[in-house]
This record gives sequence, C-alpha cells and structure tokens, in this order.
Amino acid sequence: MKKISLMILLALTVVLVAACGNNANNNTGATNEGAAATAAPAEQNSLDAVKASGKLRIGTEGTYAPFTFHDADGKLTGFDVEIAQEVAKRLGVEAEFIETQWDGIFAGMDAKRFDVIFNQVSITEERKVKYDFSEPYIVSKAVLIVAEDNQDITKFADLKGKKAGQSLTSNLSEIARENGAEIVATEGFNQAIDLLTSGRIDATVNDGLSYLDLKKQKPDVKIKKVDEIAEGSESAAVFLKGNDELVKAVSDAITEMKNDGTYLTISEKYFGEDVSK
Repeated sequence: MKKISLMILLALTVVLVAACGNNANNNTGATNEGAAATAAPAEQNSLDAVKASGKLRIGTEGTYAPFTFHDADGKLTGFDVEIAQEVAKRLGVEAEFIETQWDGIFAGMDAKRFDVIFNQVSITEERKVKYDFSEPYIVSKAVLIVAEDNQDITKFADLKGKKAGQSLTSNLSEIARENGAEIVATEGFNQAIDLLTSGRIDATVNDGLSYLDLKKQKPDVKIKKVDEIAEGSESAAVFLKGNDELVKAVSDAITEMKNDGTYLTISEKYFGEDVSK
C-alpha cells in the first residue's frame, strides 16, 4: 500500500509540475502579447507632428490691431497673422488660428491647444524660463511724441516740467517721470494722442509701433516723433520647451522671409517701414 501510495504521489507531482510549466509559459506569452499590443509608438517630434497633421495651430488674440484683428468683413488679419501664415506656408502646412484672450493665451499653450503663439509676445527672461522663442520678428521702441508745431521738446530731457500723457501701469510712464515730466493719467495710446492734439498735454512717451500704425492709418494727424530709446523690445513666436525642431523650422522661415524681401513687404503694409530692427 505504501509503495502504491508513493507511486500515485509521484505521478501527481509530475502532472502538477507540467501544468505549472504550461501555465507559466502561457502567462509569459500573454504578458508579451499584451505588452506588444499596448506599447506606445515612438513619439513624433513636434515638427513631424505638425507636418503629419498638415496644420500649424496658432494661438492669437484677434483683437489687437494692427497685429491681430478682424477687418471690416470679419476676416482675421494683421501683421502677426500674415507673418504666421507665411511661416506655415514655408513649412508646407496650413495656418490654423485659435483665437484666445490675452489673459488665457499662455494657459492655452500650457494645455497644448496650439503649437505656437504669434501675438506680439515680448521676449523676457521670466518667460524664457518656461517657454522657447523663435528668431525675433519685430522690435518696438519707446518714442517721444509731441504736437507737430511743438519746437520746445526735441529730446527726452526736454520733458522736465512738461505734461506727459501716460498709462500709469506702463513702464513708458517711468521714462517720462525719470525725465522730470508731470504725469497726466491716460487709458492708453489713443487717449494720449487725443489729449496731445487738443493741447491738453505737451507730449507722450509711447510705443513706436503704435505711432507708426497711426501715421499709416491717419497720415494727416498733426503729431511727430522727436526722440526714441535706442534699445527696443523684441517680440517672437512662443513655444513650449522641448520643441527644438519646430522652433528651428519657424526661425529659419522668419530668417528666409527677411532675406528674400517678403518680411519687408508685410512690414511696409502695416507700418510703412522695416520694423525688424
């Protein structure tokens, strides 16, 4: 009986070992098959993804003339819009604009709603911590604007004791204040110009691009630029970090536009001169 029991026990052991071996093999196979089925494909770089989609998704305001706005027919247009369209064309894709309020435009980028922002975004050290920038495509300088018949103010130092119309939240008001001006609060560029042409202020320190746009739209407005700050603020396209290939491709397109005259054509259309320097 003991011998028979021992033989039965050995037989059962052999069966169990074989079954475990088969189960182990089956489990291993299932695991490998599952891994093969669920493994993510190699991630495309951002430039490849843009080209694969056929579209460059562009974040912009659509309410900031002359850079990005809607014309009388409701069509999105502007300096930044045309620059972005030309860049997309040179990448071989379509420009798809996603309009977003300024307060939410960086959040939209963080959420990857767009591939790039074209919206007069100044390059700052603070922004460079989180975002990458393309080759700059426009430079804005602070300028001193006075009435056309004003002969007393020809440089910033002449502001001492004069009334300057300034937005209190702008760094431009600091330039006026540092030069001894009496600050008259305004709500922006247009109001400052209204006060200037009506003789209620002597001058305004303001954005050079806004001045060029006004003179382009209303060449007969009786104001003039008499001085400007040598160093300007550069603006560029904005990207999330880690998209080096796309940043380079956009930068190369901007450089090509500057070299072949396309940029100058767009610049003169909106500002009457080259605003890349």
